[in-house]
Amino acid sequence: MLLNPAGERVPNPEYEPFVADVTGDQLASLYEDLVVVRRLDIEATALQRQGELALWPPLLGQEAAQVGSARTLRPDDFVFSSYRENAVAYCRGVELPDLLRVWRGTAQSGWNPYEVGMATPSIVIGAQTLHAMGYAVGCLRDGVDSVAVAYFGDGATSEGDVNEAMIFAASFRAPVIFFCQNNQWAISEPVGLQAQRPIAERAPGFGIPSIRVDGNDVLAVMAATRQALERARAGEGPTFIEAVTYRMGPHTTSDDPSRYIDPLQREEWAAKDPLARVEAHLRDTGVLTDELAEAIAGRADEIAARFRKGCVDLADPRPLDVFDHVYAEPHRGIARQRSQYAAYLASIGEAQSEGEQR
Repeated sequence: MLLNPAGERVPNPEYEPFVADVTGDQLASLYEDLVVVRRLDIEATALQRQGELALWPPLLGQEAAQVGSARTLRPDDFVFSSYRENAVAYCRGVELPDLLRVWRGTAQSGWNPYEVGMATPSIVIGAQTLHAMGYAVGCLRDGVDSVAVAYFGDGATSEGDVNEAMIFAASFRAPVIFFCQNNQWAISEPVGLQAQRPIAERAPGFGIPSIRVDGNDVLAVMAATRQALERARAGEGPTFIEAVTYRMGPHTTSDDPSRYIDPLQREEWAAKDPLARVEAHLRDTGVLTDELAEAIAGRADEIAARFRKGCVDLADPRPLDVFDHVYAEPHRGIARQRSQYAAYLASIGEAQSEGEQR
């Protein structure tokens, strides 16, 4: 921990050097990121409740873990995430409407991964860790010092994919960071059910050094990630980071956490809010004034308004678009299914508005 819940700097000789260059203004910029991504998360939740999205996976409470790690990456690093890393996507430069395409049902994917250095989210739990490990081995073969980062939750650590990825990564000394956001819940199951010991203690068993960090402390997360990046770029292989945080909202908007979360536990974690501690520190040091706080809130509202407009302006897909991009090359099976579905639509008087007879 480098910044405690009261906003006080905590001396830490090992990790302090990794964030010694972060000025007050830069910390204020990180604070703005935290405010903006929380505002976007609230807006997306509202859009789902209003019927504009089919589903949304909130990140409320996990902002520091995502912003603190994502802001340390270089453009040529590559991210493989699950479905909750919307703040990471924002930091990587994903366009606002692209964050919502899948959840609105207008596309099967959200963005071009090569434009932002981030694959589209994996819904399959833990599968992205294998993708990241493979990408990292590719970086080794190419002789570049780019790093792959796999984001996943505590629940994913029970999946075979995650364990297999760590075995391969250790074997090849792959430049990959396994970034686990331990938000205390695998949907409705508490982390203690699947992890009798801290999750970070598992990685050394694979030969991978690990760091357990306060995931609600944006500076500590940044320091831990920079240390892991430094190791990877120096050819020292993978690192496992367990960012201990708390999911303040539901697993998704289809979930009701009041059925399984103790409200007293939630209150305890609310006192460790990742935004509040940065705000307290910036105000104590005189960096954050009322005027600056108001300006940041205004920018967050403006971005949220563009986010909403981008969502409702997304064009509906044509019925036959579902057959596009299944294979890179023409495929007779897909062509047959497409033709049959087109004939069915025609039989009931529906047709694609244009280009349906391709």
